[in-house]
Amino acid sequence: MKRRPARASLLEAAARLFYADGVSATGIDSITAAAGVAKKSLYNNFTSKADLVAAYLAARHEEWLTLYRGRVAAAATPRERVLAVFDAYIDHANFAYEHGFRGCGLLNAAAELPAGAPGRQAVRQHKEEVEGLLRKHVAELLRGQDKTAARVARHLAFLLEGSMARAGLEGEDGCLQEARMIAAQMLEQL
Repeated sequence: MKRRPARASLLEAAARLFYADGVSATGIDSITAAAGVAKKSLYNNFTSKADLVAAYLAARHEEWLTLYRGRVAAAATPRERVLAVFDAYIDHANFAYEHGFRGCGLLNAAAELPAGAPGRQAVRQHKEEVEGLLRKHVAELLRGQDKTAARVARHLAFLLEGSMARAGLEGEDGCLQEARMIAAQMLEQL
């Protein structure tokens, strides 16, 4: 049986542990044990725990983008493309997490990082990209009304993030489903 590369094993183990237990509470020894590799392998692949955290955040971002791309590819209208953003969040909430759904892994990690940390900036960029996707799709609905489209997209982003935070506290996707329904109603009124 072919062994997985150490980097992939480390990143998978770190992702599972960071999400389940938190970034600060997860030590290097726990990560290397869960990955089944020597501590030296970690430092051969990542310069520090901060570097591993950055790789985790980048992987979470790409994971969500993959879900979004799948959803938006199946969307036939601008309205469906807006709702595809919500659907990707719902899909993410329904992954088989080891200790249940705890909300947005990016925001959970950012909450543990000090102000000004590069990881917090990476999370902010992700959230801004999500809002940008909403803005792009709303602009398709409201051609020539860029200011209104930006305002509506901002409202939808706040609705999405608030519902994700609440869904994380409740441990299931009900709030995200409700937010999607609210978003659909908002779009009908445009």
